[in-house]
Amino acid sequence: MRRGWRRALAFDSHGPLQPRRRRPRPGAPEDVGRARRGRHRMTSISSGIRDTATATAHAKAILVGEHSVVHGAPAIATPLDALTITATASLAARGTTTLTTDDYTGALDDAPVGLAPTVAAVRLAMAHVHAAPLDVDVRNEVPLSAGLGSSAATAAAIVRAIARCADVDLDDATLQSLVHQAEQVAHGRPSGLDARTVVAPGPIWFQAGASRPLPVGAPVTIVVADSGSRGSTREMVAHVASLRRTDPERLDAAIATLTQVVHDFAAALASGDVAALGAAMATAHGELRGLGVSTPQLDALVAAAMAAGSAGAKLTGGGGGGCVLALAPTAQDAPAIADALRAAGARATWTATVEPT
Repeated sequence: MRRGWRRALAFDSHGPLQPRRRRPRPGAPEDVGRARRGRHRMTSISSGIRDTATATAHAKAILVGEHSVVHGAPAIATPLDALTITATASLAARGTTTLTTDDYTGALDDAPVGLAPTVAAVRLAMAHVHAAPLDVDVRNEVPLSAGLGSSAATAAAIVRAIARCADVDLDDATLQSLVHQAEQVAHGRPSGLDARTVVAPGPIWFQAGASRPLPVGAPVTIVVADSGSRGSTREMVAHVASLRRTDPERLDAAIATLTQVVHDFAAALASGDVAALGAAMATAHGELRGLGVSTPQLDALVAAAMAAGSAGAKLTGGGGGGCVLALAPTAQDAPAIADALRAAGARATWTATVEPT
């Protein structure tokens, strides 16, 4: 069947139904469709809709500055292109929006509560582009709740796919805003760092909701190790915030040290000084451990990486579980460090390279 007819006809399992009336463009006077709660149906869509569209987004790692960034200090984060999430949006086969993930297939409105951030991303994107019912499929390579930005990457891939399906171009600010809104469902009051990093082309400096790209003087090779244990970012952030009441001097000192670490790391990143990068990472891990967000398992992985020749290693993300980053002196050193991390109990490892700018 020709593409034009595929767009103009609705189908059920027995064949074509009545031709659909072509919808007006969003914003036209006739365009009065809105997302409704309950069964997720939309009443209008861009006339440029495609039958299907696919988009990806990558994971992220906070290199230095986690937790202190929540209190207004800077942080440095980088995308991890080795770990991606792919979303595909297609015209709904049966007139109701559906969601397919690694663990669920069914109506969007029936998705389990654990998928609330994913559902929010679908609804936000569909409302923004005035989308008709869609079938949304999400395939994930990013470990969940591991500090690698899985919820933000999922939202970014979904928003991009739905916008492409509706033939709507999103500027960076709109994309980041939609991802951040979905992130609020996952983490309550996120800093916005994840939403910026998962759509960034390279490392960023992030502070108080604003970000800028960072210069990179030489390739930086990082081994990412998943401990297999999981912590709650929300709980870890709340734990650190509680120090404002119970031990404000300790919290202020940690924030000051972590802020200096971020400045030192940025300077070393620009100059390509691997030794200085490693020293900054080691200092950061010590401060995070002192704040109570590391675990014996994460500490053991850090020690294993250092014993295998890493220039510096630390937890990444909220802590309480999740992942460790280990800086390899050279790309050739990465396999031995990865082997040591797996021998020490890491569930999986990946190697990422931050390329010079």
